[in-house]
Amino acid sequence: MIRIEGLSFRYGEGDFQLQIPELSVEAGTTTAFIGPSGSGKTTLLNLIAGIIKPETGRVETRDVEVSALPDPERRRFRVTTVGLVFQEFELLEYLSVLDNILLPYRIHSALDLDDSVRDRARSLAERVGISDKLARYPRRLSQGERQRVAVCRAVLTDPPLLLTDEPTGNLDPVNRERVLDILFDYVTESGTTLVSVTHDHEILARFGRVVDFRDFHVWGEGDDTGGGA
Repeated sequence: MIRIEGLSFRYGEGDFQLQIPELSVEAGTTTAFIGPSGSGKTTLLNLIAGIIKPETGRVETRDVEVSALPDPERRRFRVTTVGLVFQEFELLEYLSVLDNILLPYRIHSALDLDDSVRDRARSLAERVGISDKLARYPRRLSQGERQRVAVCRAVLTDPPLLLTDEPTGNLDPVNRERVLDILFDYVTESGTTLVSVTHDHEILARFGRVVDFRDFHVWGEGDDTGGGA
């Protein structure tokens, strides 16, 4: 599913540098990325999704060298292949909850929005306990509710790859388990690949593999926090 070779990435002229000689994630597996803040976990999710490109090296996802694609093809690849749960949710304040869940179908012609997609969006919302809030706008949601909207949007397209950044970070214990259940049930039912960034070590037992980013981050002189996420 994911193959990384000789990857190097840095932000501007800062001291932070992410270096990954080799990393692979097999299809249908669940992997958690852990490590201190600033060690590059979120950066790597963005590289895998093709949101950013490495300075050097190769990032391959589903036999596609994402790092070599031009921008339009990377956007198409991302919307058709990857479900993303961003740490800051990235909900659009002027859209209702339902329209935020449906957003992938409205931003790219590669996806067709029809009644079956709308039904699936409502079903997902019911499953995570926000079906009564579909007409609301994000400003009227709690952090935990916003998180659940983001999870619904990520799995709506039936992506073969799910990338989630702190998917349980704003949830109470009950809703944390509810969101984890929908993610892991989806993996089981569809055979998709799940890669999650997390600081929540209580959930690590649910993952088949844990990758510690302290092995990949190169600290600059006098740097103890890093410049990446």
